[in-house]
Amino acid sequence: MDTQQKNHALFTQVVAMFHVAAMQQMGKIKHPVTDKIERNLEGAQNSIDLLDMLKEKTKGNLDDEERKMLGQVLQELKLNYIDESSKPASESASAEGEEGAGEGEKTS
Repeated sequence: MDTQQKNHALFTQVVAMFHVAAMQQMGKIKHPVTDKIERNLEGAQNSIDLLDMLKEKTKGNLDDEERKMLGQVLQELKLNYIDESSKPASESASAEGEEGAGEGEKTS
């Protein structure tokens, strides 16, 4: 693997790492350690901001595939962030299904 291929793979890993982190922080996917849906919109916003900064700082230095991937990830995260930030905190967990809601959170 040459340096360019290695850097492409590493860039993809960095973007994927912040993508997964933001999705976990928005409560869209389970946290791997706790196996629970957790919501931290401030953390999610920070992860999105880091990817936005990466996009700005790498402008003109990414190949088409990297630029497209980063743009799509940011678009997905921003749309999900808007969706999550418009929900009340208690609704977010129950919207993920029964496994995402804690015991006693069901309403009648």
